[in-house]
Amino acid sequence: MSDYSFSIFPNENFIDLRLYQYGWEQCEPLHSFGPYIRNHYLFHFVISGRGTLNARQDDGSSRSYRLGANEGFLICPGQINTYCADAEDPWKYVWLEFDGLRAAEYLGSAGLSVSQPIYRATGPAEAEATRDIMLYIADHSGASTLHLIGHLCLFLDALINSSAYQQGVKGARLRDFYIQEAVTYIEQNYQRELTVEEIADVCKLNRNYFSKVFKETMGCPPQEFVIRMRLARATDMMRTGDAPIREIAAACGYPNQLHFSRAFKKRYGSSPREWRNQNKIYRPKKT
Repeated sequence: MSDYSFSIFPNENFIDLRLYQYGWEQCEPLHSFGPYIRNHYLFHFVISGRGTLNARQDDGSSRSYRLGANEGFLICPGQINTYCADAEDPWKYVWLEFDGLRAAEYLGSAGLSVSQPIYRATGPAEAEATRDIMLYIADHSGASTLHLIGHLCLFLDALINSSAYQQGVKGARLRDFYIQEAVTYIEQNYQRELTVEEIADVCKLNRNYFSKVFKETMGCPPQEFVIRMRLARATDMMRTGDAPIREIAAACGYPNQLHFSRAFKKRYGSSPREWRNQNKIYRPKKT
């Protein structure tokens, strides 16, 4: 059995940056994960050993990357990916799953994107500094949420400053504040029916202008973002809990279970029940 640590971040309203899950794992030879689609950004740092990432590009093609110690890889939301440990020298990695209004901007500043998912540091000391912050987060799941978010900021700062592909950090834009209001409102109300008009009104913006800046900032239309948030919450509940599918569907804004199943299969390629069977986390029982 693989040695691992795994933690889930509490559901708190951190908008600019937010943790979802984090941990580390010493993989067995040829241990693989995927094909899978993430709802958020997922960054792995390879501590030791070797492995391979296969990731789908924006143009639909797939690309394979071979990685070793002190290197890392980024998986972006909606990107189909598979990664596999080496047969002779399986990797050990630490990982963070996160997102937020500024996540794409900061990752871009580190030179990371769908088309360039590989992290290489300017030197061993810089790589180790990035690794150590990630391990700190993974090993301090009992710390306060503010403490962990603070270290997520330190991680991104280290990632940017150590990256061989650094692009520099851009300043905040006024539209970010509008989108922050929208995302907060969606997070608080996704369980019920929401219209673009309602969300735009909360931000005191014209519907068409709001839809335009939301898509430019978040990478998808408001309606799609609501669906992603609902389904992301559903996957969290199915992965870590035992509630029936119909209850999860209702809790995530789908009173009709059939509509939920159709939306879920369209995004993830399998039914909710099939997905849960493949991704359910069974925590070791205390003895």
